[in-house]
Amino acid sequence: MKQTKLPWIEKAKEYIGTAEKVGKAENPVIVKMWEQTFIATNQEEKLKQAVWRTENTPWCGGFVGFILSSVGLTKHIPQAFPLARAWASAGTRLEKPAYGCVVVFSRNGGGHVGFVVGKDKFGNLMVLGGNQGDAVNIKPFAKSRVLAYRWCGTQSHPAPHRYELPVLGSDGRVSRDEA
Repeated sequence: MKQTKLPWIEKAKEYIGTAEKVGKAENPVIVKMWEQTFIATNQEEKLKQAVWRTENTPWCGGFVGFILSSVGLTKHIPQAFPLARAWASAGTRLEKPAYGCVVVFSRNGGGHVGFVVGKDKFGNLMVLGGNQGDAVNIKPFAKSRVLAYRWCGTQSHPAPHRYELPVLGSDGRVSRDEA
């Protein structure tokens, strides 16, 4: 399988292990994600709101926006990026998952967003995202929860080989904790 590295996936991998802090202190890296993405989308005034200076606000959309803005793909970030479901209109719509695409999931009480980086032997999507169990990691997700696949790359569509998802190790237990 031909897989070449994608800058946004390589950048996202650098943050694996970033997690919320226990107690009153905030993880400054997560707060920086909010700040950088609001600045990148010309919404600096929202930084005055306390809800965006915390890791307690669901931050999966902030993570995806932060990663895309870090690699010069700000044009794909929706204005309502903190809302995971807003990502269902970002970039180009895809019919099926491609390595590196943005994937939007339903979730009781909202949604979740991350990057597809593979599949597991059980048929689940392997997703690199933030706020997955309060951290940045790669976890399996059930395809039945998918609302949208979106391509937010440097080209309007992924190269054909990106649809050949690599198989990654997993215990098959799908994520249920993204709040």
